Amino acid sequence: MKRETTIDFSIKTLGECTIPAPLTVGYFKSDDERILHDISVKSIEGHVLKDTQITSFEVAGPRRKVFFDPSKVKAAIVTCGGLCPGINDVIRALVMELYYRYGVRNIIGIRYGFQGLVPDYGHDVIELDPEIVKDIHMLGGSFLSCSRGNQDVGAMVDALERMNISILFCIGGDGTMRGAELITDEIGKRQKRIGVVGIPKTIDNDIMIVEKSFGFDTAIQEAVKVIQCAHVEAKGAPNGVGLVKLMGRQSGHIAASAALAQGDANFVLIPEIPFDLEGKKGFLPTLERRLRDRHHAVILAAEGAGQDLLHRNGVPIRTDPSGNVRLADIGLFLKERIEEYSKQRGMEVNLKYIDPGYTIRSVVANASDGLYCGMLAKYAVHAAMAGKTGMVVGLVNNTYVHLPLRAVASRRKMVDPNGNIWMNVLESTGQPASLKND
Repeated sequence: MKRETTIDFSIKTLGECTIPAPLTVGYFKSDDERILHDISVKSIEGHVLKDTQITSFEVAGPRRKVFFDPSKVKAAIVTCGGLCPGINDVIRALVMELYYRYGVRNIIGIRYGFQGLVPDYGHDVIELDPEIVKDIHMLGGSFLSCSRGNQDVGAMVDALERMNISILFCIGGDGTMRGAELITDEIGKRQKRIGVVGIPKTIDNDIMIVEKSFGFDTAIQEAVKVIQCAHVEAKGAPNGVGLVKLMGRQSGHIAASAALAQGDANFVLIPEIPFDLEGKKGFLPTLERRLRDRHHAVILAAEGAGQDLLHRNGVPIRTDPSGNVRLADIGLFLKERIEEYSKQRGMEVNLKYIDPGYTIRSVVANASDGLYCGMLAKYAVHAAMAGKTGMVVGLVNNTYVHLPLRAVASRRKMVDPNGNIWMNVLESTGQPASLKND
């Protein structure tokens, strides 16, 4: 019978593993161990009826035999994109696992993201060992610093060869994973045995397939504190409005989850759900009805929400060095429009606008993220030492798995307008299912 699948989730390897792993653990995993992606009975029955391959992923964990001789390994770590809680936790855990569990003594940090692999920038590398990284998890940001922007792939691989790198650990979001995939492809073309392993990092939690990217829990914790303040301010004056802008360029996971965690938000505006300002069903008239009825309101707006409204008003579209669209400020836009609308209606409104912005992403990771970062790093090292490459470690159905870079870098994970999360947001806030007039 013919079986086919649309995506190849097999993991590339650099060669046969022949060296006994220098580990004392008793829970070795095999490449044959896999878990299902969609575990619903309906999905499985559908595959059986159609005789199609059920999507599954290789389970992460230590292997009995490894590809690399630890005494000869030179590992490099790079952090790319924006800052995020937990980056230093991952760096530290990578170094500790390599050094103490596998006996790798040659570990370097690449400074300022992929720029550090391009000689023209002149960034020095830094030698890493347990003494150097022992306290960095107590600090926010990235010990190695980050950068954005596309770099010449050939120049980066030249640098890896020149430095005799065996393994490159890439910590970053979807853009970083696309870059890591290009590096993997170039290494393959040159037939070099250099492993590339990614650890998913994005505060927006928008990396495909994986349940959660590190830093997200901390972001929610910090956002909740801001929402609490906005609620207090809103209730402290007649027709008080607490307006909070949260991170979320193309997906509203932070805004949606923070609203559910706190329960004080009355409106949540996210990039995935378009809305109108005016008209009977529009946001402003709906907000007016809320204020006349309850005399206060808390609004959460993801930074990527309502961009069509701003560009419609003549705001030019620009991009950052990574090619991402530079977002117009939805927070200030809403503040001005709410105040303008209220004045036209002869209605007193006391609006407090809060933009925590970089505060949320620059804090130290909380305990939940610290635990998650440590686990991701350990599984990344296990995979790399076993010669896995062109892959990322992620959590799927509460199991750590290996995923091809191409699978997680293809597109962003969005909030499903018809999914459970958004339905719960609507129930929690009481806002209409649609703020569109058509």
